[in-house]
Amino acid sequence: MYLIEKKGFMKKQLGLLLGLLFWANIAAAAFPAFKVQDIKLEGIQHVKPGVVFHHFPINTGSVVTQGALSAAVKKLYQSGYFQNIEIEREGKVLILKLTERPAVSKIRIKGNKAIKTKPLLEGLEHSGLKEGIVFKRSSIERIKTELQSVYASQGRYNAKIEAQIEPLSGNRVAVNIDIKEGKIALITHINIVGNTLFDNEELTDLFDSKLASFWSWISKDDRYSRERLSGDVERLRSYYLDRGYLNFKVTSTQVSISPDKQNVFISINIFEGAKYKVGEISLKGELVVPESELRAALKIASGDTFSRQLLSDSQENMLQVLGNSGYMFAKIQPAPTASGDDTVDIQFFLQPGNQTYVRRINIKGNEKTADLVIRRQLKQMEAALASSEKITKSKEVLDRSGFFSNVNISTVPVAGSNDQIDVELTVEERASGSFTASVGFSQSEKLILDFGISQDNFLGSGNRVSASISKSDVKKQIRFDYTNPFYTVDGVSRGFDVYFQKEDFDDNSSSKYKVDELGLGVTFGYPINEYQRISVRLGVENIDVTANTDTSQEISNYIANNGNKFTNVNTTLYWSENRLNRGIFPTKGRKQNISLEISAPGSDLSYYRASYNGSWITPLSSNEQWLIGARGNVGYAQKIGDGDYPFFKNYFAGGIGSMRGVSANSLGPIDTQNDTIGGNVLITGGADLIFPMPGINDPLKYRTSLFVDIGGVFATQCLPVDSGTTSNCNEGVHLEDLKYSAGIGFTWLTPLGPLTFSYAKLLNKKSTDDEKKFDFTLGGTF
Repeated sequence: MYLIEKKGFMKKQLGLLLGLLFWANIAAAAFPAFKVQDIKLEGIQHVKPGVVFHHFPINTGSVVTQGALSAAVKKLYQSGYFQNIEIEREGKVLILKLTERPAVSKIRIKGNKAIKTKPLLEGLEHSGLKEGIVFKRSSIERIKTELQSVYASQGRYNAKIEAQIEPLSGNRVAVNIDIKEGKIALITHINIVGNTLFDNEELTDLFDSKLASFWSWISKDDRYSRERLSGDVERLRSYYLDRGYLNFKVTSTQVSISPDKQNVFISINIFEGAKYKVGEISLKGELVVPESELRAALKIASGDTFSRQLLSDSQENMLQVLGNSGYMFAKIQPAPTASGDDTVDIQFFLQPGNQTYVRRINIKGNEKTADLVIRRQLKQMEAALASSEKITKSKEVLDRSGFFSNVNISTVPVAGSNDQIDVELTVEERASGSFTASVGFSQSEKLILDFGISQDNFLGSGNRVSASISKSDVKKQIRFDYTNPFYTVDGVSRGFDVYFQKEDFDDNSSSKYKVDELGLGVTFGYPINEYQRISVRLGVENIDVTANTDTSQEISNYIANNGNKFTNVNTTLYWSENRLNRGIFPTKGRKQNISLEISAPGSDLSYYRASYNGSWITPLSSNEQWLIGARGNVGYAQKIGDGDYPFFKNYFAGGIGSMRGVSANSLGPIDTQNDTIGGNVLITGGADLIFPMPGINDPLKYRTSLFVDIGGVFATQCLPVDSGTTSNCNEGVHLEDLKYSAGIGFTWLTPLGPLTFSYAKLLNKKSTDDEKKFDFTLGGTF
């Protein structure tokens, strides 16, 4: 560092070696102190002026001596940004001539496979190294430390980091980093010390950290993680506290690594303490709702074993009771106090605050869906007393609507008011329009093509519109449906449907005949409550049945006795319940419906059909990624009066929509031509174990399951055949003839709709069964 003073034509230079204080003392005597009027910077390229002044403790207006300048330069040099610093004085102006250290032009990383380059660069940036900044020698050690920390977080404790600096032109450098990642250290020992009430196996089963097992290569639970172990310790603490051990403590946790850094040893020391029971439970504070309602919400009672979880649940339930009465900002503080006889008295102190009203409900994120469509489904109204229950139910209703992939509701206090809130409702719209398609091939129907377009939220109105076309060697169908779920403001729905279909069973395994149908109907629905509806459909259809030379005797005789053209007016009554938590990929709840279809008096046909369809699902894990579900569908149909039951109204089963593992519509009684004719009794169902797919952690987009399906179709009364001809129809319901299959399924929620694959094996296959192991469809879920 050099100080140069200029006065007229005279220059006076005083040299100081940085770090040698006696030079500063000598220089201090060379000129008197002066007041700095300005400071000028020269030579800076990458370092910002603010950084210079931050590390240079002399400002405009400061009175400085040569000694003060020496100390200031020393501090600026220690910042690490500069290779050389010179100071000149021109009158009362200080001029700092700076030579920066080189800038980092490139950061090259090689040898990394387990961790991609981007997160490594992000880690380096956190330590202060990125392209474009001034390079400091001290950064070398920080580079190694930061990257080793990144690898250690993944259990690679023996990772080796080498960093070299490559000079480049233009006062720039490249940082070249060579990584040897090493192997992951695995947990080889987990020991809990101090436990006498529960054995090690029972306690370690609570942990996410595990010893190596067959599934560890997928779950990676045998790899040490500091965050995972913290969660394990907390689960251990909760396990004891929920079983009455109020004084339980984790006294220490030790994690050690073997010398070769390949094995991790975990030891947890605990103090169990005595087991406590609940003594007296008292409610203190301002009881603005009847005490009986609050006590009814308690999950814990005197004499019970103390449980922290039940204590927390009781607190939440009482807050819910207060919230339902408008006390949205109530506070409840539980205070458990241990006594000398291993009992704990619990006091809940209530601070309800003021009753709260909703000022506004603000809706965000609905770019397509009209506000009205959302507001008409909300249970909580503006200007009404706020209710936690109504706000929660509003979210549930919107989740079940199927219009949104995500719904968030929060309450915000109104500034300047102690009794008003705003409800902030944020939605993420999903593609309510979907294109559905399936392509398949079977021995029965050959090439199968199904195409459909549907809009569950047509033009943001909340109305459902769909149109579909189906084509195969057996069936051709065109159908259009329209439903307005809020035909009236109180939720009465109205819908229309019209369809035309031609079925030609000449070339498949079903009975040989043709049937043309043209129908239309109107449906009205009425909500019983937020979960249940009743509906009625009035329909009319025209049916034309045509026989051919291969038609079975059963069908030929039916046509001979009843004709082949029918006009049928029918009424269908529906009851439905939907308690699923989501419209797409639900994780809990149930859904069921019952229907009864009856032909109207005066119609050409006389029959009724009753059916039940239900499904149920519940989580097996706290994160709701492991699920178990069950489903069932039963139907029964019968003639009314003395005529024959119309065979073209029979039930059919088989295929991805009813029972996987067999071809579509292949189950049930057969006719004199050994073709499936269907039946008036239907039984299908199954169970699903839904589990997260390894490597994919998006349960709202993907779903994988193991399933078991069951199905069968039966005829309680077979159609008559000519005398002397033996009927192939096995009359009656024979449960031993039910078919069983098992397999695996995968569904991906694509922009065009759910894409479902299934592979099933028929478990009780017979030579006459039409087995179909692999199937897929676009637009349906399992």
